[in-house]
Amino acid sequence: MTDVNLSASGPPETILDPEPDDAQEALRAALARVDGRRDAVADVCARWPRYLDAWAQLGRLGRDDVEAYAYFRVGYHRGLDRLRQSGWRGSGYVRWRYETNRGFLRALDGLRSAAEAIGEPDEAQRCAEFLRQLDPDYTPGRE
Repeated sequence: MTDVNLSASGPPETILDPEPDDAQEALRAALARVDGRRDAVADVCARWPRYLDAWAQLGRLGRDDVEAYAYFRVGYHRGLDRLRQSGWRGSGYVRWRYETNRGFLRALDGLRSAAEAIGEPDEAQRCAEFLRQLDPDYTPGRE
C-alpha cells in the first residue's frame, strides 16, 4: 500500500503503486503491435485486470464510442478501488506528474470524452470537474 502524503500546504496526495514489470512489458508489447493490437491489449486486461492503464488503452482502441465508454468505465471504477486501497478517502490530489497515477487519470479522462460522445453531457461534466479536483493542473485530452 502506498502512503498518502500529508502536506501543510494543501490536501493530501495519493500515489498509486506501480504495476508489475511483466504487466508493463506486456502492455508495451501489445501497443507496439500493428495487427491485433486491440485484442493484445484486451489480453493484458484479462491477465492483469487491476492494471488501470491497460483499461485506458483498451478504451482508446474501442471499436465504437459505446465500447470505449465501457472500457474507460471499468478502468475508472477499478481505479477508485485502487485509490481507496492506497489510502485515498474521497478527497485530495491524484496528480498526473506521478507516472503510476496516469492510468487512472487516462481512464477518467477517457470516460469524460466517451460520455460526451454518447450524449451524456452531465457525466462528461462531472468527470471534468473530478479531474480538476484530483489535479488542478491536469489538461483534459492530454497525450
